[in-house]
Formats: sequence, structure tokens, C-alpha cells
Amino acid sequence: MRMMAILAGASALALGAMPAQADELREAVAADLPALVELYRDLHTNPELSFQEVETAKKLAARARALGFKVTEGVGKTGVVAVMENGPGPVVMLRADMDGLPVVEQTGLPYASKKRAVAQNGTETGVMHACGHDTHMTAWIGTAQLLAARKSEWSGTLVMILQPAEEIGQGAKAMLDDGLFTRFPKPDYVLAFHDAAQFPAGQIGYSKGFALANVDSVDVVVPGVGGHGAYPHTTKDPIVITSSIVMRLQTLVSREQNPGDPAVVTVGSFQAGAKHNIIPDEARLQLTVRSYSDETRKHLLDGIARIARGEAIAAGVPEDKMPRVTVQDPYTPATYNTPEFTDQVIAGLKPRFEGRIMETPAVMGGEDFSRYYRADKANVESLIFWVGGVPQAEWERAQKGEVQLPSLHSPFWAPDAPVVIATATEALTAATLKLMAKR
Repeated sequence: MRMMAILAGASALALGAMPAQADELREAVAADLPALVELYRDLHTNPELSFQEVETAKKLAARARALGFKVTEGVGKTGVVAVMENGPGPVVMLRADMDGLPVVEQTGLPYASKKRAVAQNGTETGVMHACGHDTHMTAWIGTAQLLAARKSEWSGTLVMILQPAEEIGQGAKAMLDDGLFTRFPKPDYVLAFHDAAQFPAGQIGYSKGFALANVDSVDVVVPGVGGHGAYPHTTKDPIVITSSIVMRLQTLVSREQNPGDPAVVTVGSFQAGAKHNIIPDEARLQLTVRSYSDETRKHLLDGIARIARGEAIAAGVPEDKMPRVTVQDPYTPATYNTPEFTDQVIAGLKPRFEGRIMETPAVMGGEDFSRYYRADKANVESLIFWVGGVPQAEWERAQKGEVQLPSLHSPFWAPDAPVVIATATEALTAATLKLMAKR
């Protein structure tokens, strides 16, 4: 009975924003929703880590194949490409990501994940869909079903991909490197959505231009000359040098960056020493660096290297013991929603989701969906939008200051999945039908 009430609520929310006359597409979403929620719960209970999405890919590939798609598995290790050719017209690519996170779930849901796996660093961990990729995959299947059943309404080539390893920023690159745009039809348009922990369930948010940031992970190793803590004059203390680097790094944003061009340099780890009275011979920093434009990214990364070297010189460190700065590769490039295409898609969705669509500021999170546009900027239009997932009652309590909402990647994140799935399925399907409408 509780499930029926949840699904009824989701259907009511979806139908509430439409004109009085019946809407066939929305009714079809509502009819499919019980089975989609059952799939969602299965995916939520059985998450897999990045590049380990073997069973997830197999399960969803079989469904796509049964709908009439030509399906190729193992693209970019565990990715799936499903192609449906339906006459002349544009090539539209819809993407969902598959991987879970190394998080021990604490939602208390009856279908909570109890899975464990070994992460890339060799550590055994719990696994959870703490970023909502299970809603993404479910809406992907929902959209595939609706579009396959409506082939008479569209013309062109539909390419639907299930991407691995978004959480480590490597899955999109892996699929592209494995021939996504050469072995399969190259898209004119790429679309995706992401559930949002900052909006009430069913709200749609979008940004024109930059939507998410460049994300770089930077390691800084600062050599010194170690020695006894009682005789610091005989050493070159890497802790003091590195502390100066940490403080000086803050000026990259506060004093060198245009305030109208946001950037973030965060020190996430500072490691040095092992005993009270020993000055170590090395200190290490781990940084996350975030920006939008390629120019700003270069300025920040160059600045980190300059500051690290400059502080070492100021401390009298010899040339052969200069700090070593390593930028991890691959990085996650900034996600760019092409403005005219974004306007086109949103204009088509606004009448359908009246009062539920808003333009939102770009965020400093990262998404490797960015790579599909960057692979061929001249010929690919791109949009990723948000679908709010915060249960309405929790949202209202949070607005009163009664609760603090969990974020994405939190062990407590539990979106209102039926509403997210219904909204995203309808939005992706409606946008695709408009892009591929028969002329």
C-alpha cells in the first residue's frame, strides 16, 4: 500500500503541471512507473564501483536489446552503446552513468545496499548509489521504452549509452578512446540529466554555458632536510615550508583571480612527520582545483607550481630539492551547455513543466559528460540538466531550519526516486521527440 501511495503521489505531481486535457506521454510514463521503480530498487540494492559495472551493464543491455536496439557491450571497458536507426534525421545521444560510490549506506531504506567491493586503491568498502546514478539508469530505460514505442513519431538515429566510471572522471574518456564517435554514429546532440540534492523533487534546473567545473587533483611533494626537533637550525623544515605554501595558495583566488570568474583551490590533505621530536625530510599536499575556462585552469595550475617553488627558494632550499607538483591525468573538464541548444530544449519543456523549470547558477562540481561536447565542439550540441530529488516534506522542513539536507555522495542521500524517474523520463523523451520530429 505504501508503494502505491508513493507512485500515486509521483503521478499526481507529474500530471499537476499540465493543462487540463489529457497528455498521452505523461500518462504513458505513469503507466510504466511501477515497473521502473521496481528496476530502480534492484539497481539501488546492487551497486557496482567504477569500471566494475559488469552485472549492471549486462542487465540493462538485455533490456535495450529486447526493445529493438542494436546493442554493443564492453565499450570503454564496461560501457554499453544501444543504437536505433529510424530513417533520415539527426543523431541524438542520451547518456546515463552507471557507477556507485565507496560509501556505506545509512539511509535505512528497506532496499538499502549491503554490497561490498574492493576499490581501486585495494581497500574493501561498502558500495552505494550515493549520487543517484540508479535514478539516471532507470530513467534511461524508461526513455528507451517510450521512444522505441513511438518510432512513428520521430526520424533519425538514436544512440543511447550507459557510461562507466563517472565518479572517477574516466568513463567518458574510456568510451571515446574506444571509438564511441567513430565506431558508432556520431551525435549532433547529446543530452543527460543528473538528480539534484539542492532542489525539491520534480524541479528542473539548467545552466546556459558553463554548468560544472574543471576538476584537477594535484599532488605536491615538498622535500626538506630532516633532523632533530631540538636543533631546527640544522634542517630545512618541510612542514614550515609547506605551511607557507598552503597559506600562499589562498592568494591565487583571493588576489590573482578576477572575482567574476570563480575558482577554488582546496587543500584536502597535509601529511608530514611521524614523531614529536623529529623534523621530517618531506611533506605532502593533496589539492582539488576547480575552474571553468581552460585559461583559468592553466593560471591556477601554473600558479601552484610557482608558489611551491617560490616558498622553497625563500626558505633556502637547494635547487636539487625543489617541490614536485603533479597534476593527475585524466582530469575532468568543465561541462558546457551550448546556449542556443539549451534555449531550444528548455523552450520545448517549459509548457510541459510549467512552474517547475528554473535557470540555476553553475556549480563547482565535476561531470565527465563534458567530454562528449569537447570531443567535437564544432559539431556537437550539449545539455545536461538537473532534476530535483529532495522529498517535498523534507524540503519544507529544511526551509524552516528544522533539518539539514544530505548532499550528493552522502550515506544518507535518498531521493524521491519515483518523482525523479517520472520527471526525467518525461523530459528526456519529450526533448528527444522534438529534436527528432518528422519534418
